[in-house]
Amino acid sequence: MAQADAEAPKPSGSDATGAAASHSEPGAHGGATGHGPTGSHGSFWALMLGSIGVVYGDIGTSPLYAFKESLHHVAMDGTAATRAEVIGIVSLIFWALMLVVTLKYVVLVLQMDNKGEGGTLSLMALAQRALGRRTPWLFVIGIVGASLFYGDAIITPAISVMSAVEGIREVEAIRPYVTQEIVLAIAIGILIGIFLVQSRGTGRIGRWFGPITAIWFLTMGGLGLWRLLTDDWTIIEALSPHHALTFIIDHKFLSFVVLGSVFLAVTGAEALYADMGHFGRKPIRAAWLALILPCLTLNYLGQGALVLSVPESADNPFFLLAPDGPARIALIALAAVATVIASQAVISGAFSLTQQAIQLGLLPRMEIRRTSETQFGQVYMPQVNWMLLVGVLFLTVTFQSSTALAAAYGISITGEMMMSTLMVFIIIWRLWKQPVWLASLIVAPFFVIEAVFLSSNMLKLFQGGFVPLLLALALVTVIWTWVRGTRLLQEQTRRDEPLDKLFEMLALHPPTRVRGTAIFLTADPNVTPAALMHNLKHNQVLHEQIIILTVNTIQQPRVNEADRVKVEDYLPDVKRVTLSFGFMETPNVVKALTSPRTRKQGLKFDIMKTSFFLSRRTVVPSEKSGMPLWQDHLFIYLARNATNATDFFHIPSGRAVELGNQVMV
Repeated sequence: MAQADAEAPKPSGSDATGAAASHSEPGAHGGATGHGPTGSHGSFWALMLGSIGVVYGDIGTSPLYAFKESLHHVAMDGTAATRAEVIGIVSLIFWALMLVVTLKYVVLVLQMDNKGEGGTLSLMALAQRALGRRTPWLFVIGIVGASLFYGDAIITPAISVMSAVEGIREVEAIRPYVTQEIVLAIAIGILIGIFLVQSRGTGRIGRWFGPITAIWFLTMGGLGLWRLLTDDWTIIEALSPHHALTFIIDHKFLSFVVLGSVFLAVTGAEALYADMGHFGRKPIRAAWLALILPCLTLNYLGQGALVLSVPESADNPFFLLAPDGPARIALIALAAVATVIASQAVISGAFSLTQQAIQLGLLPRMEIRRTSETQFGQVYMPQVNWMLLVGVLFLTVTFQSSTALAAAYGISITGEMMMSTLMVFIIIWRLWKQPVWLASLIVAPFFVIEAVFLSSNMLKLFQGGFVPLLLALALVTVIWTWVRGTRLLQEQTRRDEPLDKLFEMLALHPPTRVRGTAIFLTADPNVTPAALMHNLKHNQVLHEQIIILTVNTIQQPRVNEADRVKVEDYLPDVKRVTLSFGFMETPNVVKALTSPRTRKQGLKFDIMKTSFFLSRRTVVPSEKSGMPLWQDHLFIYLARNATNATDFFHIPSGRAVELGNQVMV
C-alpha cells in the first residue's frame, strides 16, 4: 500500500490527455538555470555576459570533440584525411551552426516566448494555447521532447569532463605516465565534486561563469585565428556551402555516418530558448552573433588548418592548437573549468525542468530547496541530483573515453529538436495565423535537417545510443503512469458528496462550532474535501470560519500578484479561495493567503489560530482499475515516495492536520 494526497491541488487543465504543459526547463536545456539575473533585471551587457556562461556553456565545449570525432570516420583505415575531406567536414560543421543554431533558434524560435519564458514545456503550453485545446498527440510530443532532455543531462557532463581530462595526454612531459585509469579517476573525481556542491547553490561562484566562459571563447577563437594565419589559411574555403555539399555527394553513405559526429557541434543549441526567461531574447542573440559564433567558427577553422598542415594532429587537434608546455597545460586547465560550468548549466536545467513538470502534475512532488534568496531560478532537488550522478558515473565507467561516449551522444538531442520543430509549426500556423503552406515552408528545412541528423545518429544505437533512449522511455512511462493514475483518483473524488448538498444538510443539522479557522485543501472546489467529511465524521465539529482552498498551476511561467488570489463568499462563514501559480513558481500557500492583497479581498484570519486540513488517501492496486496491474504498482510506488504536501506547499507542519482513507486504483 502507499499513500497519495488525492485532494492535493492539481494543475489547471489536467485531464485524460495529460496536464497543462509549459524549463529550463527546465531546463538549459529545457529550463532556466538560474545563474544570472532574470530577463527583467540588470543591464543589457550584464545579461549578455551572464548568458555566455549559462546559455553557451554546453555548445562551447563541443570543439573539444566534434571535429575530432568527425575526422575519425574518414581515417578509420589508418590513412590521413585528404585536404578535401578536412575542408568538407569543417564546412559541414560551420553550416550546421548557421542553419540549426543561427536560423532556427536565434532567428525563429527565440521569437516564441511564453510570457517571456522558453523551454520544451513552455513551447508545448504555447502550442496548446495556439490550438485552443489540449490534444493527446501534442501532449505526447511535448513529453517525449522533455524526456529526451534528460539523456543530454547525463551525457553532457560525462563527455565534456572526459574530453577535457584527456587533454593531459597531449602534454609531452607527462604523456608516458598518463594511463587510461588515471584519466578515468580524475574525470570521476571532478564529476563527483560537481554533484556534491549542488546543495550549496552557485550564487557566489555563478557570477564568475560568464567572465570565465567569455575568456574560454576568446581563447578558442584566438588559438584558431593563430593557426589559421600560421598553418594553412586556405581552410577559409570551408565557409562556402559548396564544400559541404561536395563532401556529401562524394562520400555518399560515409557522409551520412560523419553527420552523426558533425551534429555534436550544435549540441546545446536548445539552451538558447530554454534560458530566454533569465536573460532575454536580445542579450542571447547579441552574445551569439558578436562572440560565440565568431569564436566557434575561428576555432573549427583553426583545427582544420592545423590538420591540413600536420595530418598526425587529427587524433586530438583541439589541444594541439596550443604549443606544448605551459600554454597547453593552461588550455587544459581552462577546458576543465569550462566543462564544469557546462555541466553545471545542464544540471541546473534538469532541476528547473523537473520543477516545471511537478507543478504541471506530470511528476510526483519532490523536495525543492531554494539556494538563493535573491535569484529565482536557484533551486536544488536532492532526488534529481543523486539520480543524475548515478547516471553520469555509470556512463563514464561504462564507456571510459570521450570517443566511446560520442557514440551515445546525439540521439536524444536530435529527437528533442524534432519535437520542438513540430510545435514551432503549430505556433506559426495557429498562433501567428500564417497559412499552413507558409508554416510548412518555414519549418520543413529544419525538420529535414534534423531528421537527417537523427537518422545518422541512429547508426550509433547499438554502440551506446540506446542508453538515452531507454532513459527517455522510462521517463515517458513514469509521466504517463502518474498522469493517468492521478486522473483516476480525481474521477473517484468527483463521486464524493457535492459541497452544496453538504452545507444544505448542515443547515438542517448544524454541528458544534469551535473557534478558529479551518482551511481544507481540495482539487475540486465543488466537491466536499475528504478531510472535511472525515473531520465531521470523527470530530463532529466545524470551525467558526471555513476556507475551501484550491491551488492551480496555470499555463504561463508566473502569475501577477494581482491575479494570485481569488476569494469567493460561498456562505457567511465559508469562503472558497483559489490560488494561482505559474509553472515556474514555487507554491507558497501561507505567503499568498496572508498577503496584503488577500486581506483587501476580505480574507482575514490569524495564522496561529488556523488549521490546514489535508486529505491523504492510502492507495491499493485493483484489477478492475483503468490501468494494468504493473502500472498500479508503479503509481503506488511514485505516490509513496512523493514529498509531503505540507512541505511542498510550504504549510507549517505544526498547523497541518492530515486525515485519510483507503482507495483503489
